[in-house]
Amino acid sequence: MKILKDIFARVFAIWAIIIFIITFLIFLIPSLMTSLVGEPKGMIWFNKLSRMWMNIWLPLVGCPVKIKGKENFKQGENYIVTFNHNALLDVPLSAPYTQGANKTIAKASFAKIPLFGWYYSRGSVLVDRKDPDSRKKSLDRMKEVLKNGLHMCIYPEGTRNRTNNPLKDFHEGGFRLAVDSKKAVIPAVIFGTRKAMPINKTFYFLPVKLELHFLPAVEPDNLTSAELKDKVFKLMWDYYNSKNEL
Repeated sequence: MKILKDIFARVFAIWAIIIFIITFLIFLIPSLMTSLVGEPKGMIWFNKLSRMWMNIWLPLVGCPVKIKGKENFKQGENYIVTFNHNALLDVPLSAPYTQGANKTIAKASFAKIPLFGWYYSRGSVLVDRKDPDSRKKSLDRMKEVLKNGLHMCIYPEGTRNRTNNPLKDFHEGGFRLAVDSKKAVIPAVIFGTRKAMPINKTFYFLPVKLELHFLPAVEPDNLTSAELKDKVFKLMWDYYNSKNEL
């Protein structure tokens, strides 16, 4: 049975990639045209188009999405939203379904991919983690995103979680941003992507029900960035475990 499952997952990965490319090309030009509109309206339209794209692609690859905790986004407020990171599938799931216009911190290297790099750059604050100057500039750009009234989405683990634990250690940068900008953090926990695209398998995709749960906002108050990081980490760890998703 395991062999049959692996064969199916690799054949299904071909289908997922083909449909991804076709639907991406349909949405590419309208999405890039949003850059002609001033912020934040341009990003509002970009995120709406992203959600429309995912509402088509995800069902076609057998990954329906259930969203919980939308009410934790208060009207007129913007937040730093922290996601766990288990698979590449987290990226097209997180930003489109965040409740409101947003940008995502993202690897600068992905912007070099032909065509997709244009789209990727439009919705992101790019950073080269190996370059201290790039990291500093990205922090300034994220502050500007927040000033424009957009949410800032981050993956505090930095890279995909290759451990058997619910989370791996968080980096402090996003929480320093929260303290400096006095913006609350909304922890967001993704379920299902670890099963759909296991980190230890290449060219592998299984149709799996996905869930994205937004938890109540955490105010920075008088916390240090390290204290805020630890608080959010514990909330996400405990919540993940409470749903028995390991």
